[in-house]
Amino acid sequence: MSYHYPLDETWSKQEIIDVVNFFSTVERAYEQQVSRKDLLAAYTRFKQIVPSKSEEKALFAEFKNASGYACYPVVKKAREQDQEKIKMD
Repeated sequence: MSYHYPLDETWSKQEIIDVVNFFSTVERAYEQQVSRKDLLAAYTRFKQIVPSKSEEKALFAEFKNASGYACYPVVKKAREQDQEKIKMD
């Protein structure tokens, strides 16, 4: 990984850890596979930290620009499918 995760300096240390966990889970969905349950739990925690839809979209766009990975399709796939593992093509 040669990029930085989009973070807000006003977040607590635990909030930063939880947001990084969400973004790294999205990465794993593209690179390997992830547990649907773990992904949805990480996204739920992310939404507790970033409740604003516009801020979420901005962070997702910043992450995609830095990494090439889109968060929304991963979350959408996890919500719509009932498979235990999520793997992005």
